[in-house]
Amino acid sequence: MTPASSTITLDQIRAGLQRPPPPPEEHDLHMISLREGTKVTEAAVLVPLVNRPQGVQLLLTQRTAHLRDHAGQISFPGGRVEPDDPDRESTALRETEEEIGLARERIALLGRLPGYEIPSGFRIVPVVGWVEPPFELKPDDFEVANIFEAPLRHFLDPANYQRREYHFRGRHRHYLAIPYEGRYIWGATAGMLYSLCRLITGK
Repeated sequence: MTPASSTITLDQIRAGLQRPPPPPEEHDLHMISLREGTKVTEAAVLVPLVNRPQGVQLLLTQRTAHLRDHAGQISFPGGRVEPDDPDRESTALRETEEEIGLARERIALLGRLPGYEIPSGFRIVPVVGWVEPPFELKPDDFEVANIFEAPLRHFLDPANYQRREYHFRGRHRHYLAIPYEGRYIWGATAGMLYSLCRLITGK
C-alpha cells in the first residue's frame, strides 16, 4: 500500500524528504534550467502540511487577479528573498506570515524540496512545514484572494498529474497540471508538488 492510498504520517513525510532528489524522468519536460545570463529572482515558498483528523491537508492560496506576477494562480505562500533574510527558510516563514497571517511559531520545518526554476526568471526553494491546529489565518487582501485546504493524498498519486504544453512568447513551453475539485493547479506549484510526490512515494 502506497502513501497515496493510505493515511500518510509525519514519519513518512520526514523519511521522504531525507531521500536524495530522484533524477528527472524522460517525460519531465516541465523542468528547466535558467539560461546563463538570465536575470534571476531568488525566492522561497512554504509548502504547509496541516495535521487534520481526516488526514494531512495541503494548504494553498489563490492569488488576486491584479498582481503583476502569476495573477490569479493557485500557489504556495512565499515570495522574493529580501537582503535581511538569513536563509530560504526565513524567507518562506516571513512571506507566509505576511501573506496569510500564519505565525511562524505554528510551523515546524521539515526540510526542502528540490529547487524549481521557471522561465520568468524565478529560482524557487520550496520549504516544507508541518502545521498543528488550531491556528489563525489573516490573509493579505491585496495578494490573496482565497485560502483553501486539499487532501495531501490527492497530490501523492502520480496518475493525477497531467503533462501539458503551450506556446508562449515565441517559445514552446511544457508544464504540469493537477486539477482538484474544479480548481486548476498548474505550473510551478504543480511541478513542486510532483517533486513532493516522488520523494514521499519513492517513485
